[in-house]
Amino acid sequence: MSMRLMSFLKQWRGTAKEAFENVSIVAKFLCLLHVTDRYIISTTHVHGPSMLPTLNLTGDVILAEHLSHRFGKIGLGDVVLVRSPRDPNRMVTKRILGLEGDRLTFSADPLVGDASVSVMVPKGHVWIQGDNLYASTDSRHFGPIPYSLIEGKALLRVWPPEYFGSLR
Repeated sequence: MSMRLMSFLKQWRGTAKEAFENVSIVAKFLCLLHVTDRYIISTTHVHGPSMLPTLNLTGDVILAEHLSHRFGKIGLGDVVLVRSPRDPNRMVTKRILGLEGDRLTFSADPLVGDASVSVMVPKGHVWIQGDNLYASTDSRHFGPIPYSLIEGKALLRVWPPEYFGSLR
């Protein structure tokens, strides 16, 4: 009886080894895909009125890279993906309008009047705003955001095809 069992195990040993190798290859690929998507480059669906007219209300798919902000290569005018300071489970897309040390003057509430407020962006922070001042919750509401909340920099719009290209 044990001889038949040994024969049976030898027969399936090669198959089990091949299956394990294939599963290992798939697992390595999925790990690489995760690392690439999280830390190098990814596509992101963005929607809402805050970045009109740059981004569509119904949504665009943008290609975002996740390296520049780690090396301090974010500049004025860049469109960035930011973890919301009010809801850490939410990502927002805004434009950088001020870097540390910049003094900014902005309209306190463009819907109410012309009253303006001046603010200095502190060290380690940036000032972000949506392109649509009337429909954006941004640094005017929650102040300068820590650099550490920046998750990526938008490179280009990839969808819809008729708007493919730069976000400048």
